[in-house]
Amino acid sequence: MLAYTIRRLLLIIPTLVGIMVVNFLIVQLAPGGPVEQLLAEMSGQAVEATARVAGEGGDVQSGGAGGKQTQQSQYRGAQGLDPAIIAEIERDFGFDKPMHERFLSMMWNYVRFDFGTSYFRDEAVIDLVLDKMPVSISLGLWTTVLVYLISIPLGIRKAVRDGTRFDVWTSGVVIVGYAIPSFLFAVLLIVVFAGGRFLDWFPLRGLVSPGWESLAWYEQIIDYLWHITLPVVALVIGGFAGLTMLTKNSFLDQINMQYVQTARAKGLNEQRVLYGHVFRNAMLIVIAGFPSAFIGILFTGSLLIEVIFSLDGLGLLGFEAALNRDYPVMFATLFFFTLLGLVMQLIGDLMYHVIDPRIDFEARDV
Repeated sequence: MLAYTIRRLLLIIPTLVGIMVVNFLIVQLAPGGPVEQLLAEMSGQAVEATARVAGEGGDVQSGGAGGKQTQQSQYRGAQGLDPAIIAEIERDFGFDKPMHERFLSMMWNYVRFDFGTSYFRDEAVIDLVLDKMPVSISLGLWTTVLVYLISIPLGIRKAVRDGTRFDVWTSGVVIVGYAIPSFLFAVLLIVVFAGGRFLDWFPLRGLVSPGWESLAWYEQIIDYLWHITLPVVALVIGGFAGLTMLTKNSFLDQINMQYVQTARAKGLNEQRVLYGHVFRNAMLIVIAGFPSAFIGILFTGSLLIEVIFSLDGLGLLGFEAALNRDYPVMFATLFFFTLLGLVMQLIGDLMYHVIDPRIDFEARDV
């Protein structure tokens, strides 16, 4: 497995670079870049989606200080501004250089773990990410753990009692959970439990209460759990359905295998057959998918939940960075989370071998 792991680690490099190149090109072609955002603020105009001038045909801000008339016509909202000011703004944002030079410089900085400073927050990107990380880690970790704790036993139970009344009514619950988005459950929870129309048991804002640092340690834990309950419940309700059905189908597939019939014919009881033989094979795909499931919940599933419950996490940070064209935040978080996702995907593959040593990825190349 060592050679396979080394090859996968080396493959991460071109994969990461390719993802960054594609996203960098797409973002550069999008109208309303950071220079236009600042010029619009200076001129008191709103930046529109049609900010690109016809005939520009490429990078939004790739031009340098090539002439006063070109500078003034290159950005919407630049009319009436001194071309020297526009050129200075371009230098401040780094847009006085060609696009390929900006990309190479950015990647070189990332290799040295220099993620730059936010354009519009005037704060180091790494500090912003670390500041928002506790919210997203809390949502992602608690949601993933609870989803697995609920879905795996429920899926096993449904497989063992396939076709019974228990299987039928739990399937109804699973279908409802799959069909209704998490943010709708979040709104319902607020209406019922957070002072919407009925009960006022849980808070609506933040991960902890003001003055949390002055509380005793056990009071800090209680306050934290009090704030995180509704967001996590909303994510769990919306996320357990798929894993439950995956677990059930995996167990049903293994239960019908010949080796299970052989084990029963030898006189083994159902518990021994289920947990001694079926469990390890059926749980391969479920457990090995834990890293990717955590990444998915952590970085893609909590944006609306953060907005609804006023939680200042990574999802909200990325959304605001995209709206403001805050390129350092956008690309730094993309680089970090893509790298983390690729590493977690490798860990997920290696978990197959950990759970069942008979699986050897290197043997496929023989």
